[in-house]
Amino acid sequence: MRKTILTRSKTPRSSNFTRRTAIAVSLSGVASLIGLTPAAALNSSQAKAMVTRLVGEINTVIGSGKSEGAMVRDFEKIFVRYADVPFMARYALGVDGRAASSGQINSFTRAFQGYIATKYGRRFREFIGGRLEVKSSRKVKSVFEVKTVAFLQGQSPFEVTFQLSDRSGSTKFVNMFIEGVNLLLTERTEIGAMLDKRGGNLDRLTKDL
Repeated sequence: MRKTILTRSKTPRSSNFTRRTAIAVSLSGVASLIGLTPAAALNSSQAKAMVTRLVGEINTVIGSGKSEGAMVRDFEKIFVRYADVPFMARYALGVDGRAASSGQINSFTRAFQGYIATKYGRRFREFIGGRLEVKSSRKVKSVFEVKTVAFLQGQSPFEVTFQLSDRSGSTKFVNMFIEGVNLLLTERTEIGAMLDKRGGNLDRLTKDL
């Protein structure tokens, strides 16, 4: 089968998404940017309840005492269960996904799922000895934003925020912020930089992920 190679802009990219830039992007602006449809059936209490279940599972893995590899596999299962993975993968590809076949998109989505679970699973592994607590929920334009606080040993508490939507037909989280850093925008920048390094070849990127 002939590989489809995506043609990309020559505009240089930076693979570093700065904290200052992340904080500058307002949550309401992000909700508009990602183009979610209104979450009419979802309410604040339901959003908070879902994140409470999600956080409970994360805390269970954090306190399990398993190896890093086993914890990452558990985090991937949680990610698949609670996140709108196809939407997040397509968003990470941005315009680069328009020329891809459905098969390429499906393969990339599976690879992206493992990549995110490993990257952010390792970050959550830093929470060993600590915990996440759900604090509040509110509607922000077309998504619900649920704030949690991470308590780590020897560190000041910080926010981990989830954004939820039922646009896929079931309630899923579609974005996450750790200390104000936006997962979706960060990964769009990082995935774009990785694709640039591979000459726009999505199949190579998928294999490497």
